[in-house]
Amino acid sequence: MSEEVRVRFAPSPTGYLHIGGARTAILNWLYARQNNGKLILRIEDTDTERSTTEMIQGILDGLEWLGIECDEGPYYQTDFIKEHIVAAEALLASGAAYKCFCTKEELEAKREIAKANKEDFRYDRTCRKLSPVEVAERESQGHPYVVRLKVPEGEGAVVFDDAVYGTITKRYQDIEDFVIVRANGQPLYLLSNVVDDARDRISHVIRGQDGLGNTPKQILLYEALGKKLPIFAHMSLTLDPKKAKISKRTHGELVAIHFYRDHGFLPWALVNFLVLLGWSNPESREVFSYEELLEAFSFAGMNRANSVFNVNKNDPKFITDPKAINMNAHYIKTMALTELEPYVRAELEKAGLWRDEYAGAKHQWFLQTVDLIRVRYHLLTDFAVFGKPYFSDEIQYEIEPKARKRNLDKFPDLSLWLPQLADRLEQLEDFSEAAIEDLMRVFAEELEVKPGAIINGVRTVITGQLAGPGLFEIVTTIGRERVTARLRNTPNLY
Repeated sequence: MSEEVRVRFAPSPTGYLHIGGARTAILNWLYARQNNGKLILRIEDTDTERSTTEMIQGILDGLEWLGIECDEGPYYQTDFIKEHIVAAEALLASGAAYKCFCTKEELEAKREIAKANKEDFRYDRTCRKLSPVEVAERESQGHPYVVRLKVPEGEGAVVFDDAVYGTITKRYQDIEDFVIVRANGQPLYLLSNVVDDARDRISHVIRGQDGLGNTPKQILLYEALGKKLPIFAHMSLTLDPKKAKISKRTHGELVAIHFYRDHGFLPWALVNFLVLLGWSNPESREVFSYEELLEAFSFAGMNRANSVFNVNKNDPKFITDPKAINMNAHYIKTMALTELEPYVRAELEKAGLWRDEYAGAKHQWFLQTVDLIRVRYHLLTDFAVFGKPYFSDEIQYEIEPKARKRNLDKFPDLSLWLPQLADRLEQLEDFSEAAIEDLMRVFAEELEVKPGAIINGVRTVITGQLAGPGLFEIVTTIGRERVTARLRNTPNLY
């Protein structure tokens, strides 16, 4: 491109960084990186009553965790209020805007008339017709006013090409003279946003489809201020299963980025999943590395139809969208052990299961164990929950009710058999998977029970779980000393 690509992510710090906002940030970041451009972070904090430093920090932390690096900022919109006011004054001076003295009561009366006539209400431009003398007179009398932009009259229209939705046309007669400065002198978002984007030389405005309705008004502001128009690209929205817009107010922490961080998601797995919401590629691929995504992503693949994020508070099986969990499981299973290692360590440290020897003398054992157990795990938290029998020497762990019922309660004699098996395992010279399997099968034959009774009983007692990796791999991984100790503890489990 001949012009430098400059995009921005401009969140409002009235809440934490959520799924929808993160998706917008990711798409801007991808486009900037694709084109050797810049990503600007601008915090739109003009809602001073709801904006908090805690929420701002939450947004910054969320972006950092996702790996979204901004090239400029964070800038804060409140730092540029004077610029917004200067712009409004320039529009008044040029005649592109005017002061409106209509009261709330007068506007409400007109709104009721339109409602009675079953018409859409649009401001009738009463104050646009005031002479300079009338304006000065009302000002001298202390009448409060707002500032409205003069929308061109006649049969014309605002026409622009959106990178996703194509050519958009909005007739002038369907746009009212909209307010750009409140009666208290505070500039509105429409004006502030345009002034900030123009100052920051934003080349592409990439945002949600809910901003599409404001775009014709903002284009009129760009033109009135004599500023170059950016290219607009509006992304389809992310909805819940009931087709309601994902929101912090409705869905709470289930849509917060920190929720996914704290519940065991890998950052790139979530990034990969969020990009796929509303975007499809010719190959119908789902898994992308960073480099592959940079090469494949384009606005041409963006769907105009809204995507669905399965937020289900009442489903005990999933903390969130099953597709997102499956994506995370894929990365846990396939990513390089050296990349996965620090994430697993962090989970074990939080659970009090980490030992310094896992980074020292037992480092190789630690990596082999992670590699063994990760195949069935979906979340990083699984390493501390289901992986506890591998990383803890405590035998007082909880046995899954299903495992107890299926593998222990059916065979009460296991409380006698398994300590005997422990004696044999302790004396086994070749503590290999093959030798351990042979020993258990011979032991079962001597007891005249099926090998499964012994094998499943051992699995339940040493892991507390119904399923997992192959038992003989488990035994060699946990080790002779710890396995035999747990088997001898069997009577205490009945």
